[in-house]
Amino acid sequence: MLRNYASRFFNASSLLKQFARARPTVLPPRVQLARPYAQSRLPPGSQRQRPQYNRFGRAQGIKYLWQTSSTFRYGLGTAGAGATTFVALNIETVPVSGRKRFNWVSPKYEQEMGEAQYQQTMQQFQGAILPDHHPYSKLVRKVLDRLIPASGLENEAWEVHVINAPNEMNAFVVPGGKVFVFSGLLGICETEEGLATVLGHEIAHNVAHHAAENYSRISIVLPLAWLASYMFDFSGQLAYMVLDYAYSKPGSRRQESEADRIGLMMMAQSCYNPEEAVHLWQRMEKAEKVKIPQFLSTHPSSHNRIGQIKAWLPEAEQKRADSECGRTIEYANGFRQAMGIEDESRGSFW
Repeated sequence: MLRNYASRFFNASSLLKQFARARPTVLPPRVQLARPYAQSRLPPGSQRQRPQYNRFGRAQGIKYLWQTSSTFRYGLGTAGAGATTFVALNIETVPVSGRKRFNWVSPKYEQEMGEAQYQQTMQQFQGAILPDHHPYSKLVRKVLDRLIPASGLENEAWEVHVINAPNEMNAFVVPGGKVFVFSGLLGICETEEGLATVLGHEIAHNVAHHAAENYSRISIVLPLAWLASYMFDFSGQLAYMVLDYAYSKPGSRRQESEADRIGLMMMAQSCYNPEEAVHLWQRMEKAEKVKIPQFLSTHPSSHNRIGQIKAWLPEAEQKRADSECGRTIEYANGFRQAMGIEDESRGSFW
């Protein structure tokens, strides 16, 4: 959610950093070594010429091959056509948002990667995971069970793990239905609706198969980073920075906004009040110790999130009214008004 642990496993930025660190230094074009001084004396008054370093030598070499070799042009054209066809055949539409994206990773492969991350996370937090009978675990399971029918992922093997970390405000859902919530997040959620906002957002990442999309994105980003650094002698760090800020981070922010919207509709369909999502993010904004400019972050700012959620509220309210609980809520509200009973739906679970 805030800093999605699940996204780290499928994050293009982290792999690009590894690429930058692991990439060997690109040496300049080979220059003719000078002969020993005794064998290469220069005439009096003349100066030894320093070797010239051509920064874009590889790019010029490729340009020369393009101009002189039909075989090279044919091979490059064939590779380009094949890559374009591969991308075109793997364009799909994200549920709810309708966004078009490139994704070649199958759900089965995504779950296999998720299983590896699940085992890694369980090992990392061994000893800090609260038992199933703990009140925190029961609370998360209660909200999760209410959200799952609206997700379309009822067949997943859902598991709840609450990590005892009072100072950590985070949660994530691993592909395959493994839910992790840090105990420090429950305090800022305050209500079941607040927790439903968080869990709905995290489940939405699985509904939209964002992990698979991130892995597919890596298959494009890494070759581009390698090609740029090879042709123009860029350092791996520069290639990483350009692609990270121009491609990876904007893509991550789109996914986060998409998960906000899908999660909002999910919680509304599950009979939670979608207006509570606004209150949650207002509390999140107040709790932020350091506010990073949005263009430097993988997540939208809390302020922008609040504005987006407010714009989606009419659609979410209609989603709740159209659900099976819509009529029940209408009767309950009418009963409260008739009896003069205060609405306690926002009561804290503490």
